[in-house]
Parts: sequence; C-alpha cells; structure tokens
Amino acid sequence: MPFAPFQRTPPRDEERIGTRDLAEWRSAAGRLVVDWLVRTAEVIARLMRWSGANIALVLTVGIGLALVWGFSGITAEVYEDVVDRDGIAQIDQPVLDAAVRARTPLTAQLATDFTDLGGKVGMPGIAVAVAVAIAWAWRRWTPLLLMAIASAGSLLMTVTGKELTARDRPPQALAVPPFEVSPSFPSGHTLNATVVLGLTAYLLVVWANRKRWRVLSIATLGILVVAMGLSRVFLGHHWLTDVVAGWAIGLGWLAVVITGHRVMITLDRRGQRRVPETTSISQGPTKPSGPSN
Repeated sequence: MPFAPFQRTPPRDEERIGTRDLAEWRSAAGRLVVDWLVRTAEVIARLMRWSGANIALVLTVGIGLALVWGFSGITAEVYEDVVDRDGIAQIDQPVLDAAVRARTPLTAQLATDFTDLGGKVGMPGIAVAVAVAIAWAWRRWTPLLLMAIASAGSLLMTVTGKELTARDRPPQALAVPPFEVSPSFPSGHTLNATVVLGLTAYLLVVWANRKRWRVLSIATLGILVVAMGLSRVFLGHHWLTDVVAGWAIGLGWLAVVITGHRVMITLDRRGQRRVPETTSISQGPTKPSGPSN
C-alpha cells in the first residue's frame, strides 16, 4: 500500500506527477525512512520554532549529502582503476584516441560551443533562468530553493573531488583549446549538468499536465546530459572515467534533492491537515482537479 497518511488534503498540481501524489511512498523502505524523517523534523521544529517542512528538507539533504559521499565510493573504485590502469580505465586512452581521429574543425567548434553551456557561466545561468521561470509558473519559491541546494551541493562535490584526486588531464597535444587547468577527476561540466538539467527535468515533469510532455522533457534533457559528458571526452578535456564519475555522483545527489522535496511535501501536508477545514457542509468537499493525461 502507498504511504499516504495525509490524503485529507488534496495535492496541489505541483505536488504530483500526473496522478501520482509525491507524498505517496509505495515501498516499505520509503515509508520507513520518510516516517523517521517526518517525526525527527517535527521534533526539531518544536525546539527551534521553525517550519517543519523546511527542517525536513534540510535534514534530508544533510543526511543525503553524507550518503552521496558514501555512494561516491563508486567513483573511488573508478579512480583506483585509473591509478592502477585496469578495469574501466583501460578504455580511457583508446576512447580519447578515437575522439581525436573523429574530430574536424567544424565538429570541434560545435562541441566547444555546446560544452561552454556547462561552464562556470553557462550552467549557473541556466540554473537561475529555469528556477525563476518555474517558480513564476508555480507562484512558489520551492523551485528556487531546490535549485540553489542542488547547485551548491554539486559545486561542493566538484571542488572537493578534484582536490582529493588531483588527477592530470589528457595531454594538451590531444585537446582542443581553450585548455583547462583544474584537476580532471571528476568532470565538473558533467556533474553539474547532470544535477541542474536533471532537476530541471524533474520540475518540468511535475509541472507538465500531459504525459507526452513529461516524456519529452526527460528524453531531451537526458540526451543533453549524456552529450555534455561525451563532449568533454571528444574535446580531450577529460578522460572517459572522469565523465562516468560525474554522472554517478550527479545522479546520486539529484536523487537526494528530489527525495528532500518529497519529504517536505509530506510534512507540509501534515501541517495543512491540522488546520480546521473551512468548507461549509452545504458546499461539500472540494474535489481536486487532476491534470489531463
């Protein structure tokens, strides 16, 4: 049975995907985790006199950040392969050599223009534009909050990951200028694109009323995330293992932020349930209008 203890308050449009209520937790593990998070957030909220829903988001993100670093054990394994020159790292040089052979002046310029979108200016600009647009559409601050948390965590993991590994980039003789100077592992462009574009897909899926638009959003932004990672290898700015690490860490962090949003909705629903209903008996209960699919 789905975990939906607050169904007396109908979900708003931005609290569901199609007919799926984001406050529903269908797995036993999900119900157990969210119940603990909700109860803990309520206790902290009473002590701090702050919004329980906001505390639930912060609590989930904080715990999730630690778990993502545990999940980044995957990247540690990849990096060990890099150092030992075995496992997946064995394909780094052959893949880069193939990219060099496939380049032409035109494709190199197109790839450079595209990869600039994932840089220090392009990706923050995309994040702000998306968050503001969806916040305006929802008439809520939630998209801005989620994007700020997601982007800050992504940047933190990129910087610390590079400092911990300090891996050299591919030789400049095999790269397309302008050359990068920061450590290579993990790929920051890939990690940040995975988080920002992945969260964009999630927000659009929640916002869209029709299934085909939700599928189109996921497919389009998913292709862009993959293309961003591959463009880094194509230009000789990263090894393939740098990109794989960026995808892995980014997906883990994205899952944490989305879970935090759902926990916040769940706790916010409980708070709404405690507010006395004002609908008169003669009017009867208001039936939520679900989105068309």
